Amino acid sequence: MQEKKKLSLGAWILIGMGCGIVVGAILWAALGSEAATGFTATYLKPIGDIFVNLLKFIVVPLVLFSIMEGVISMNDIRKVGKIGWKTIAYFLVTTAIACVIGLVIAALFKGSFPVLSLAEGAEYQAKEPEGIMTVISNIFPNNAISPFLNSTMLQIIVVAIAFGCGILVAGEKGKPAADFVMSMNEVTQKVMSFILKLTPFGVFCLMAWVVAAQGPKILGSLGLVLLAAYIGYILHVVLVYTVSVKAIGGFSPAKFFKLITPAAIFAFTSTSSVATLPVSKESCDEMGVDNEISSFVLPLGATVNMDGTAIYQCVAAVFLAKCIGIDLSFTQMAMIVVTATLASIGTAGTSGAGMIMLAMVLESVGIDPVYIGIIYGIDRLFDMGRTTLNIIGDCSCAVCVHKWEHGAAPVPVEKAETKPAA
Repeated sequence: MQEKKKLSLGAWILIGMGCGIVVGAILWAALGSEAATGFTATYLKPIGDIFVNLLKFIVVPLVLFSIMEGVISMNDIRKVGKIGWKTIAYFLVTTAIACVIGLVIAALFKGSFPVLSLAEGAEYQAKEPEGIMTVISNIFPNNAISPFLNSTMLQIIVVAIAFGCGILVAGEKGKPAADFVMSMNEVTQKVMSFILKLTPFGVFCLMAWVVAAQGPKILGSLGLVLLAAYIGYILHVVLVYTVSVKAIGGFSPAKFFKLITPAAIFAFTSTSSVATLPVSKESCDEMGVDNEISSFVLPLGATVNMDGTAIYQCVAAVFLAKCIGIDLSFTQMAMIVVTATLASIGTAGTSGAGMIMLAMVLESVGIDPVYIGIIYGIDRLFDMGRTTLNIIGDCSCAVCVHKWEHGAAPVPVEKAETKPAA
């Protein structure tokens, strides 16, 4: 007699997402928007928040030890630099393409964008944007403790690379430290696997809250700009990631998207690139991507690769300009491309961070950031798509870098089939 085959994590996440949508819609229809929002925000969202908090808790040690192990396992400091510049080059090129796609889509939709006014209670207080040199200087920590206390991911990556290179160069004397890093990374991976088992419950609670809170608002006047952004997201996946995975990585796009599904679904519901990192790492492992490459590329990508954010910023900037009667010139649009590319690199991989960086993009073309309040109410819906795109981009980069380094595409790891009972 053959044992029943267990459902995969991706299948359970899909079930959790579907149940969340159904429950959220039922609550919205039965209780009304305000009551449904209050109920889910009180009883369901906190459970989802607990799950996301657990992921954020494990992300700092995961990034620190996985990057250190990735650097150490290369056994050659020159290899670290070689993989590093290829990763950054891939991210910069895809982000620039994302900006162009965003502007083209926004230009096509511009004539249909409505003139809106600030929604009541939706005022957005923009933070003072930092200059590019300030962003660069802030990457480097001034002490060894604050990056971990504040979860400043770029600084943690710098610390991890610095100590990983130090252990590598130290040779025999650095071996005890290397053994400690390897051991801690293994322990961290096990803790991560415990947390990942809770993913379907977290996704269910977060999705039920989003649907109950938003209801049919996406069909309103802001639905058009939301549609424009999602068309941009989809085009970027088709034109950039599908092509790069196939042409550069030599990997089957169908297999890639099948294996990336759990990470994409979690990114869609959690809206946090950093929180999704453990799930995307597991997806890359199943694709057969070299562990030292994925351990280096994914944490870096979760912090600096923000293609979805770049598309969102371009579409939102053109939309807001039209809403207040400004017709952007070609020079202003070029400025948006440059600023959005730099801003997306400086965007934190946490929920809602793209809204903060949008203020910098708007100011670069002379638009008062206060008008962000027009779309502030549905930013969560933008965030779901752009975070998913960011995660797919990170994994596509890992596949391409694997091919560049090994001269062959990664080979997916086949899971052992359940044997018939004796």
